[in-house]
Amino acid sequence: MYKEKRQPQSEFVPIRGLNYHVQHWGPALPAPHSVPPLVLLHGWMDVAASYQFMVDAFSSAFAEGRSVIAPDWRGFGQTSAENTDNFWFPDYVADLDFLLDHFCPGQPVDLVGHSMGGNVAMMYAGVRPERIRRLVNLEGFGLAASRPSQAPGRYAQWMDELKHLHRGETTLKSYDGADGVAERLMKTNPRLPADKAAWLASRWARPDDAGQWKILGHAAHKVTSAHIYRADEMLEIYRRITAPLLAVEASSDSLTQWWKGRYTLADYHERLKNVADARTAVIHDAGHMLHHDQPEQLARLIEDFLA
Repeated sequence: MYKEKRQPQSEFVPIRGLNYHVQHWGPALPAPHSVPPLVLLHGWMDVAASYQFMVDAFSSAFAEGRSVIAPDWRGFGQTSAENTDNFWFPDYVADLDFLLDHFCPGQPVDLVGHSMGGNVAMMYAGVRPERIRRLVNLEGFGLAASRPSQAPGRYAQWMDELKHLHRGETTLKSYDGADGVAERLMKTNPRLPADKAAWLASRWARPDDAGQWKILGHAAHKVTSAHIYRADEMLEIYRRITAPLLAVEASSDSLTQWWKGRYTLADYHERLKNVADARTAVIHDAGHMLHHDQPEQLARLIEDFLA
């Protein structure tokens, strides 16, 4: 079993009617610090604890005196959202704003986001540019551009999927034990070693009263958003980002695998040109979960960028 080098603390913060779970490494917050707090945002169907391997890989010189916080997004991990039947990107952005007001009011932070969390980080940095000192986007590519003509069908699909959810037809798979969860994690990411998979399993899922291990994610996350992806809106947000941006990609091109050529790395790089100060970097021998695959490589990149 993987053993943490830096032991996290957990706390729950009342945010917008939810009891938000936050993992915390380093000195306590809120309090002004000479070193900016580092905020880590996880991706879809993931949890804050997912960053443990990267946090452990930070050098002592970098971690010394630095507060690192990572929330479980609403409906993921230990942030329950039981009475919710769909999730909206604006809520993630607002939740982050409230969390920063709680932990570091008036103090800019260094913000890192992976996948969905990377997209939230990019949005927040353009909407509240004064709150971000440095920005790191880990494979938060956004989506292929949509067309207004897709909107009617999307609303109909959303309503249909809500009905499936309320009839109990939309569920997340359960497992007989933690070993089954670990096997699922390694099947999704073949680079993930068994010791890390076993460690993640007990944080990514929990047993219910019947002993079945349930993923710590709300099934409503599988409901299609009613809103089409407006690339033009997103580019306006990108243009308002003032923080230097490091956009990190894995050497395994997950974007092409997902979109089958409809949206490519070249398209993504073209979008990044709308950010005033943007640079890219590649993590070698890694897939989409690059913070699991190569935490040491990633930690060095982040340390150098934030220095």
